Amino acid sequence: MFNGIIFNKGLITKIIKRPKGINIFVKSDLKLGLKDIGVSVACDGVCVTLISIKKKIMEFYLSNETIERSKFKYIKLKDKINLELPLKYGQKISGHICQGHVDTIGKILSINKIDKSYLFDFEIKKKERKNIIEKASISINGISLTISKVTQKGFQIWIIPHTYKLTNLSSLKKGNLVN
Repeated sequence: MFNGIIFNKGLITKIIKRPKGINIFVKSDLKLGLKDIGVSVACDGVCVTLISIKKKIMEFYLSNETIERSKFKYIKLKDKINLELPLKYGQKISGHICQGHVDTIGKILSINKIDKSYLFDFEIKKKERKNIIEKASISINGISLTISKVTQKGFQIWIIPHTYKLTNLSSLKKGNLVN
């Protein structure tokens, strides 16, 4: 379980395609070591298991199921991803409970800076739109957010400067995909 409050990002440094999945290698300053092999890490909101770590480079295996439901189908070298370690018992939950189970991908239709905040407009598959409720919590690339408006093609989210700065939302553009 995660809470969608992002303090760490990672950089995709290597991708190994397999017949039924991929291995991704992520460089990060997360405080993990060999003793943490097997721990769950939310990578852009997708719960994956750490299988190796060496010199700040973590390795994760993604199955076809994960690839088909997430934007990892389109992952490229040098992509920046949000990282979150799992909650610890008794830890404060600042966002909302996030399981790391991604349902679909969304496409950024527009990003508008309004005063100091950013208004993101997302399009999602028609069959997923019935699950969108104004003012409900949603996880975008693992970030705990609130749906500000339901639109004909999807929904809108307001991003405050602090969240924009600490997450990979600051590196995204119109047309990019999100989990």
